[in-house]
Amino acid sequence: MRKEPLVTENLYHVFTKSIEGYRIFRSNKNYERMVELMKYYIYYNPHIKFSKYIRLKNKQKVLEEIKRKKRLVDIVAYCIMPTHLHFILIQLVDMGISIYMKNLLNSYTRYFNVNNNRKGPLWQGRFKNVLVKNDEYLLHLTRYIHLNPTSAGLVDNPEDWKYSSYNEYLGKSEGGICNFSPYLEVDPISYRNFVEERKEDQRSLSILKGLVLE
Repeated sequence: MRKEPLVTENLYHVFTKSIEGYRIFRSNKNYERMVELMKYYIYYNPHIKFSKYIRLKNKQKVLEEIKRKKRLVDIVAYCIMPTHLHFILIQLVDMGISIYMKNLLNSYTRYFNVNNNRKGPLWQGRFKNVLVKNDEYLLHLTRYIHLNPTSAGLVDNPEDWKYSSYNEYLGKSEGGICNFSPYLEVDPISYRNFVEERKEDQRSLSILKGLVLE
């Protein structure tokens, strides 16, 4: 049990890292698998593991059944990096974040180990979480998360990184998985300016001091 239980209807910055900085996302296929898992396990107690679900002939029918279940969380923002994950999540039901992260991380571990002839844990202990206390912090946190790929030198511009929610915030992504409008008022042009003005000095953002993972 966590010392401080996660509270329903609260927003949290949730992040987790691979063991010893091990690169766990190595191809587009790996990243796309995680995105699909993020969509699938957002619903309470799917009765079929994702690895079996993707082999079904009647996937759409099963997915429609799953979508009638309660949502565990809303994803407000995310970024998938080669060695770690960042989310902003709002917990919609008691234990929602813990159940979601357990299902998500365990499923990806099984997938990664099978495909890399590997055994054992993949993640560095329990996921970490920080309460998002106000709107200003939330706004700055989304920028920090969306700038992770440029800070790490993976791309020159944050919209070039396909595996974050940044393009959803810019209105450039169809079929997105985030639900940020109830929590943030985002004008795409203003938000782009807000993010890019700090692209060169992300690590100096004092409001997020101590949360940089790498």
